Amino acid sequence: MARVRVRGAELFHEVVGEGEPLVLVHGGLTDHYTWQAVVPALAASFRVLVYDRRGHSGSTRTLGNGVRRDHEDDLAALMETLGFAPAHVAGNSFGASTALGLAVRRPGLFRSLIAHEPPLLGVIRGDDPAHVLVRAAQEGIDTAVALILAGEESEGVRRFTEEVALGPGSWAALPARVRAALVANSRAFAHEQCDPGWASLDLTRLSGFSAPALLTYGTESLPWLPPVTVELSRSMRQAELRGLEGAGHVPQVSHPEMYAEMVREFIAAV
Repeated sequence: MARVRVRGAELFHEVVGEGEPLVLVHGGLTDHYTWQAVVPALAASFRVLVYDRRGHSGSTRTLGNGVRRDHEDDLAALMETLGFAPAHVAGNSFGASTALGLAVRRPGLFRSLIAHEPPLLGVIRGDDPAHVLVRAAQEGIDTAVALILAGEESEGVRRFTEEVALGPGSWAALPARVRAALVANSRAFAHEQCDPGWASLDLTRLSGFSAPALLTYGTESLPWLPPVTVELSRSMRQAELRGLEGAGHVPQVSHPEMYAEMVREFIAAV
């Protein structure tokens, strides 16, 4: 692993493999480790870049302005600095939101885009039947953030993991190393949630994104997550929508072989 300085922060990253460039963007609370089960398979076909986003694990703890745009600009700067532009970009959760946000603003950086369950709650309208699910998810996020900011990081992260992201019993099932990383990154997560625009996206501009795109959701995810992905697919007319059978919110962890094969096949097809 190495560090590179971009936009006033040092980002912890690793580049492995040869071939077309592929960037993997992790979600909230986590770090590059969330991709470890799929990197070897993907590196057999691509030049793969994984990194810790600003404020997470091995990267600078400086949080910038605390808005998603900071992470989008970091991603763009990292790709350009390391010679990964344009690239295929795959993001999970908040990493998918980051990738989509950058795709709206700088589509030329993308050869293709793969986004799994971006938590863009703001795209669900008030008259949508899924709105009640999204509202409950937002309440769960608000509770977790309040606990974290009050100094109860472990309880806040546990509540978020079990009630919002992964489901009951998931916290105890996580390896100790992962639980420790989630707690250590909880301040960055809380900072992200304080951004008024963290859950929104300009759908009109998104509809103009012309590179190949794949939007995915897990058939076993908590019920508020798939509707967001489905709604985004209605704006991205060129995007393929796919449900990953048996998977949840982090398929690269729960179903690494299936996820890696999906990425390889999609990029080969485009």
